[in-house]
Amino acid sequence: MEAQCRPGAGAAKNPFCFNQCIKLAKSTGKKARNLSELMSLIRIVPETSIYHHTYEYYFKGRALEYTNDFAHWAGEFLEARVLGDNLSVIDPFAHKSIKSLRNELLNAIEAFLLNFPNPGNVLPGHEFYFMDTVTFIFPAGLSASSLEEFLSAIGQADASSIYYHFYEARSRVSCADDFSLWISSTPAGAELAEKISSIDPFMHSTEDIRQLLAGYVEEELGKEAAAAR
Repeated sequence: MEAQCRPGAGAAKNPFCFNQCIKLAKSTGKKARNLSELMSLIRIVPETSIYHHTYEYYFKGRALEYTNDFAHWAGEFLEARVLGDNLSVIDPFAHKSIKSLRNELLNAIEAFLLNFPNPGNVLPGHEFYFMDTVTFIFPAGLSASSLEEFLSAIGQADASSIYYHFYEARSRVSCADDFSLWISSTPAGAELAEKISSIDPFMHSTEDIRQLLAGYVEEELGKEAAAAR
């Protein structure tokens, strides 16, 4: 009987099957021209919209020094660079709920308004448009039953696959990523899994994650080869 292929984590006898995803943005019909309107809408938009503008920023690729859409808009369109910086240090992966993340975003904006002049309205066409996302997940056609196969698959996997298994997994699997969960069940065991799980998603792009994964796995394979000689 062939081993069952499970997306994400599984026992060592189960291959790691790579998924990838497509995300289609859809409008909520809400937009903000200034910070007052932004705060009012942050309070009421669905959690999925907050998720889109923070966690899913990493799917779209980080722009300049910003780490979420709110920071990008504040820094580039409101020209409130201090606020853009303050919003950029908010780590969505440090929050256990969207409610907590929503509150930190609001607190950062409120603190800015207490200490700096209100920048007023953005130019027409530069409003902040609150978006939501529809996600489609499907098999990537890649699987791995060993670290050698995993290393090869990591090099071939689409960026959306890296995002899905490393970033989005943290909202699905008790704040853990799929890669470290699967590797913890292989002969490489807990040490390699711990290295991977300790990678800070807030500080890296999907391509950074790919390179770090490949580097850690190559290092482990090198150790195994040396031990076998």
